[in-house]
Amino acid sequence: MTKTLIKSALIINEGRSFKGSVLIDGKYIAGVYEGDDLSAARKYTDGRYFCGGECKRAFPDDEDMTADVKVIDASGKWLLPGVIDEQVHFREPGLTYKGDIMSESRAAVAGGVTTYMDMPNTIPQTTTLETLEWKFRRASEVSAANYSFFFGGTNDNACLIAKLDRKRVPGIKLFLGSSTGNMLVDKEDSLRRFFGETDLLIAVHAEKEDIIRRNKAYYTAKYGANLDISFHPKIRSEEVCYASSSEAVGLAKKLGTRLHIFHLSTAKELSLLDRGALDGRSITGEVCVHHLWFSDDDYKQYGNLIKWNPAIKTDRDRDALRNAVNDDTIAVVATDHAPHLPAEKEGNCLTAASGGPLVQHSLLAMLDMAADGIFTPEKVVEKMSHHPADLYRIDRRGYIREGYYADIVLVDPDKPLTVSKENILYKCRWSPFEGHTFRCSVWKTIVNGVEIFSDGQILDAMPGMEIAYTPQ
Repeated sequence: MTKTLIKSALIINEGRSFKGSVLIDGKYIAGVYEGDDLSAARKYTDGRYFCGGECKRAFPDDEDMTADVKVIDASGKWLLPGVIDEQVHFREPGLTYKGDIMSESRAAVAGGVTTYMDMPNTIPQTTTLETLEWKFRRASEVSAANYSFFFGGTNDNACLIAKLDRKRVPGIKLFLGSSTGNMLVDKEDSLRRFFGETDLLIAVHAEKEDIIRRNKAYYTAKYGANLDISFHPKIRSEEVCYASSSEAVGLAKKLGTRLHIFHLSTAKELSLLDRGALDGRSITGEVCVHHLWFSDDDYKQYGNLIKWNPAIKTDRDRDALRNAVNDDTIAVVATDHAPHLPAEKEGNCLTAASGGPLVQHSLLAMLDMAADGIFTPEKVVEKMSHHPADLYRIDRRGYIREGYYADIVLVDPDKPLTVSKENILYKCRWSPFEGHTFRCSVWKTIVNGVEIFSDGQILDAMPGMEIAYTPQ
C-alpha cells in the first residue's frame, strides 16, 4: 500500500504550532514527527527510499530501493486537520439546479473542508428512514469529502426517533422558526418527545415565528411591501432569536437534552450557553463564518448577497460573537452553506432567497481574521476541526494524530487567492467574497489518505466516506 510522507510543514494542531512531518499509510496517519528528525519514519518504512516524482533518498545511508513511498515537501506550508463543517445544504435531492452533493463536496475540499453534515430540508425532506438512506447511498457514489446527514424532525415523525442508528446519524435537526415545507416544529408534545426521548444531539434553528410575522406586518404596514434589505435584521430581530433560543434552552434543561443552537447571531443569546462544555447534557452553540465576518453596515455594499436566516446583525453582535469564539462560549464555527442561483437572490428583503455559498472560502476567511489578530490559527483549527469532532463524538477525525484518518489540508500562507468566477467551484457560480483577496490559499487537500485537491485543481478521485460516531 502506498505511503506518503508530508515533510517539513508547520503543523497546527491541538493548540500548538510546530515544524514537523506526517506519514500517511493508506487511509490513516501512521506517524507525526516533530522537528527534522525522521528516524521514526525510517523505522516505519524499513529504511527504504521515499519516492515522489523522481526517486530520491530520504535516508542516504540506506540501500533498499523497493519502498513505494511518496514525499510531499511542505516547507513553508501549514498542515492542519481537515475542516469538519457541521451545517451545509448541498441541495440534493430535489434542488440540484442550485447545487448537488458532487459539486458542493468538490467545492468543499477545494476549501479544506474534508467532512460535512448535510441538512434535511431538501425535496423530499430527510424526515423518513428511506429518504435518509437515499442520501447515504448517493453520497457514497459521488462525494469528494466525508459525509453525514441530519435527520429532520417534524410535528409528525417523533415516532421514528428510536429507529435512528446513533453510529450513523449526527443528530436531529429541528426548525423552531419558519422553514421549508412542513418542517416547522411548533407542537408542544412533539417538542417534548424530541427533547426528552433521545440521547442524540438536538440541533435547532431558533427563530420565533410569531414574532417574525408580527414584525413583518408592522414594517409592511408602515413602509409598504417593497422593503429593502436593511429591514431584514429588523424583521428577524434579536428578539426573534432570543425568544426562540431561550425557550429551547429552558426545555432542554428540564428534560436533560443535548441541545446545540445553530448559527447564533446575537450577543444576547450567548448568555444561554455552557462555556467550554462539549460532553454530557450541556447547551452548546455554533456561529457561522458570515456572522463573524459581516455586520449590518455591509448590507449597503452587498445587499441580498449577504441575506441569511438568521439575519446578519450589528457590529456589536459580531464583536460579541468573535469574543465568544475566543473564550470558548461558542463551541463550533461552521458555514450554513446554502447555494441559490443569482436570480433567486434578487428582489426585496421579503422575496429574495436567504442563504449563500461558503464552504470553499470558510477556512480562508477564518485565517484572514486570524491574520488580523481577531483569532489565532490554533483557535481556528480548534473551532473548525477539533470541536466538531469532539461535540459529535466522531470516530478518529478532526485531529492530526497517529491512527486517525488522514484528513489533512495544506495551506500556503504566502500565496494570496482572489476569488473570481474562474476559480469558484459552487454550482451556483457566485460568492459573497467575489473580488476579495484572501492572504493565503489552500495548496492541497487530502481525504482518507487520498490527495483530492492540489494547486487549484480537483483531482480525479472520490475518496469521501461515511463518518462514524461513538455514542456514549
